[in-house]
Amino acid sequence: MLRPYQQRAIDDLYAWFRAGNEGNPCMVLPTGAGKSHIVAALCKDALQQWPETRVLMLTHVKELIVQNAGKMREHWPGAPMGIYSASVGKKQLGEPITFAGIQSIAKKAALVGHVDLVIIDECHLVSHKEEGGYRTFLDALKAINPELRVIGLTATPYRLGHGLITDKPAIFDDLLESVTIAELVYKGFLSVLRSKVTELRLDVSSVHRRGGEYIESEMQDAVDTDENNRAVVSEVMALGADRKAWLFFCAGVRHAEHIRDILQERGITAECVTGATPKGERDRIISDYKAGKIRALTNANVLTTGFDYPGIDLIAMLRPTLSPGLYVQMAGRGLRIAPGKEDCLVLDFAGVVAKHGPITAVEPPKKGGDGDGEAPIKVCESCGEIAHISAQFCPACGAPFPAPPPKALVLHDDDIMGMSGHDMQVTGWKWTPHISKASGKEMLKVTYYGSLSDKPVTEYFPIMHEGYAGQKAVRALAAMGLPMTQESVGLDEIARAYSAGLPPREITYKMDGKFHRVMERRFT
Repeated sequence: MLRPYQQRAIDDLYAWFRAGNEGNPCMVLPTGAGKSHIVAALCKDALQQWPETRVLMLTHVKELIVQNAGKMREHWPGAPMGIYSASVGKKQLGEPITFAGIQSIAKKAALVGHVDLVIIDECHLVSHKEEGGYRTFLDALKAINPELRVIGLTATPYRLGHGLITDKPAIFDDLLESVTIAELVYKGFLSVLRSKVTELRLDVSSVHRRGGEYIESEMQDAVDTDENNRAVVSEVMALGADRKAWLFFCAGVRHAEHIRDILQERGITAECVTGATPKGERDRIISDYKAGKIRALTNANVLTTGFDYPGIDLIAMLRPTLSPGLYVQMAGRGLRIAPGKEDCLVLDFAGVVAKHGPITAVEPPKKGGDGDGEAPIKVCESCGEIAHISAQFCPACGAPFPAPPPKALVLHDDDIMGMSGHDMQVTGWKWTPHISKASGKEMLKVTYYGSLSDKPVTEYFPIMHEGYAGQKAVRALAAMGLPMTQESVGLDEIARAYSAGLPPREITYKMDGKFHRVMERRFT
């Protein structure tokens, strides 16, 4: 059985195609959302409806090939599938569903033949330039089948220096964001991340940049000192005394080895994994780590995508980065839930959480941006927790944040000369669950659509809130003929039911700061 948000993701994909959209959509699914189950359900449904369909799932690392194929067998025992990957040691192309590594299959389009659907996992790694293995391979497949459909999957739909992966030139044309990290954390499907500012702050102010990111050799030289490394280990041992599985993201191979050596010196069972680690040794180390035989694992640039161990309950960020995508991939290793795990502690030695913000509120990089923007955060003076700028109380210890200074009055067009607002003829609406970045509370969001020239208008109903705000929202829904259903019914079901109803014929709205405020809804 799929979870409601997983089914929603599939439904949104079908709706996108049914709407007549052309091109290639990308499904944005947070780490730990169960994308492998979603893919398995999608493939099963496609083959049951159209038995002649051939599906090819592409990725770039062995671990994801094995993981995705395993989830397919779990979701659909007896699925007609094969694996084509040199690193896995299999070259099977005769089945309707094939899991393949791009490195192994990039020049084999003629051998692969007719394919109806290509699914690209971790598609943010596909170059935005009109070159590279993925593009060459897809062009060759399209020459065989011009009706080929391509679907992307990623948790981070952006690239540093380029912006969104839909910014041209791009393979993907639209982003389908059916669920957020905030929603999954709020509902208990993902673990809470407790991000803390550390006493030691690694300084990379003198490090130069190349391609929008720190030059790795300079970065490693700046942070990899014996003084820094010993201070890091001491602080981790103090703050992580009750944590069982530590994961260190380091600035380079040498740095990862030095941190491992100091951990071992202090009596902590620790190993190191890098790109140079032999395959057999790497598999052994990761297996021992997951079995609890190793408490601390250090790495340099390898344990991001494709590495999942739900038991991780402490992440030490020692690798500065200007890339929000890399930050999310690193922090995402701690998002999975596990028995006995209450949360995952993220120790921000490298200032990456402070730079990019809490993982539930990361903003994509702007096209051509230099990575020098400031994240909307504040730090709790009581416990060092990093929180969103709008938080009134620390999410970790509950301490109140000081009230912000009053904002200067800003007049909008609607405020001038007594203007009452804007009218919009409504052609449709869509209701969806929404999680507040500020409070983490669940609410309903409705988007009103007008003509092509109208920008959509969005309205929020905090029906799950206690007190006046929640009561007001429920009354507003009732006034629209949308009374609340039984409490046992989730917001996904409520949103689907509301979306199926008739929207108002016309609305009047005005801007309230950066938000819309719907003043009147006319149904007749």
